[in-house]
Amino acid sequence: MLTRPPLTLPADQMRAAGGRAIELIIERMSEGALGPVLVRRSRDDLEQDWDEPIPEHGQDLIALVERLAVDALPSGMHSDHPRCFAFVPTSGNYPAVLADALTAAFLSVPGAWLVGSGPTQLELVTLRWLRELLGLDGCFGGLFVSGGSMANLTALAAARDSMLGGDLTAARAYCSTQAHPSIARALHIVGLRRDQLVVLPPDDRLRLDPARLAERIRQDRDDGWRPFLVVATIGTTGTGAVDPIEELADVCGREGLWLHADGALGAAAAATDRGRRIMAGLNRVDSLTLDPHKWLFQPYELGCVLLRRPEQLKDTFAMARHFLDSGYLAVSESDGREPNLSDYGPQQTRGLRALKLWLSLKTFGAEAFRAAIDQGITLAEHAAAFIETHPELEPGSEPGLGVVTFRYRPPGVASGSDLDSFQAMLARTVWEAGFAMITTTAVRGETVLRMCTINPRTSVRHVEDTLDHVVECARAVSVHNDRRAAKVRDRDGDAAV
Repeated sequence: MLTRPPLTLPADQMRAAGGRAIELIIERMSEGALGPVLVRRSRDDLEQDWDEPIPEHGQDLIALVERLAVDALPSGMHSDHPRCFAFVPTSGNYPAVLADALTAAFLSVPGAWLVGSGPTQLELVTLRWLRELLGLDGCFGGLFVSGGSMANLTALAAARDSMLGGDLTAARAYCSTQAHPSIARALHIVGLRRDQLVVLPPDDRLRLDPARLAERIRQDRDDGWRPFLVVATIGTTGTGAVDPIEELADVCGREGLWLHADGALGAAAAATDRGRRIMAGLNRVDSLTLDPHKWLFQPYELGCVLLRRPEQLKDTFAMARHFLDSGYLAVSESDGREPNLSDYGPQQTRGLRALKLWLSLKTFGAEAFRAAIDQGITLAEHAAAFIETHPELEPGSEPGLGVVTFRYRPPGVASGSDLDSFQAMLARTVWEAGFAMITTTAVRGETVLRMCTINPRTSVRHVEDTLDHVVECARAVSVHNDRRAAKVRDRDGDAAV
């Protein structure tokens, strides 16, 4: 009698469970606008439902899939909801979901060519498409990674080795206060102390100031430091500001510094005409980070790192450079023509992240992506215009790449910490109502409300409805605060009597 190998299921059971999973996926992606934008559950609540002993015996797969889709997976923020404007939302897309399933089923590993030649070729093609989509020169190359943090780390490790070799003594890097914290973390990981990162105040448009940067570099050289790296940001997470790439490239060219552009949020906008104009000089950077799981509408995880001289990645990460005594991996060494992508980054075992972008580009075409990106920019501009003309709202900063900031000014609250506290309370009130999701950020030391408008499912109506809802919540918070203040005054008056 034939027995089934362990950890396998009969074809009919796989087909039934797979069919149900696909049904649940389609329901989720077809009805993402329904229900609350945020499902908040406490740790105690989730532990009560999910903290179970390890199962000794198997259970029905369809029931397990349904339990996950109904309970655990929907808990949290629904970033694909058209009224989710918090952080940097993503919508995902159905071909990309299928791509992830195919990648998992075929155990696709674009690491060594010997192990995954087809997956490697797909990643190389997708990298070329991405380069062409952004208008980058043909010399740029790199690889897909988990996200912006890993892309920044990979690029900055290459910058360290290329510019400093093994000597980090007195090395210095530069960014603005608006840079993402992953920059400081990456430099810490590659061996720099925090005092070796100079964090400069931005200009009046919240961008890294080239003149201030150049002056600080000259001053540091005179003081015995070794400047080697400048980090520009293309679309700051706070306001969507874009650092002046062309001018920063001029500074780095004169001073002999590496220019890295963190475009995790905004670099994808270079696929559009106006986005490309905003980030003029992009081809002059030495390295670039972008996140297709943000403004290219892919499921998590999918980041990308690109270098103008991609061989510099291999100088840092090539497996042969790090061999010890074992010849275990010698059989998979590259002959040059057939590349091992594991030589270009810190991961040896790599999932085929590129496939979801490949399949969604093939399904929808680049034109659809350009239109969706352009819509995100337009929605931020529309939101800014709405705020500008609303009697109870005021802009926090000029609209950036898909980001707008603003404040609600309640009657009787002029400025300072009380107004900051009001914005934070207002954001929490909006979350708890469940209709929309916004966040706060700091602009020039003040707390402001922030919306990121890049979800292609979001419309003008969703933007306006959300801003109207924010105003309604703000009025409710004002009434609550007034009543609380009146109670305090009455209590103090009674105490005085």
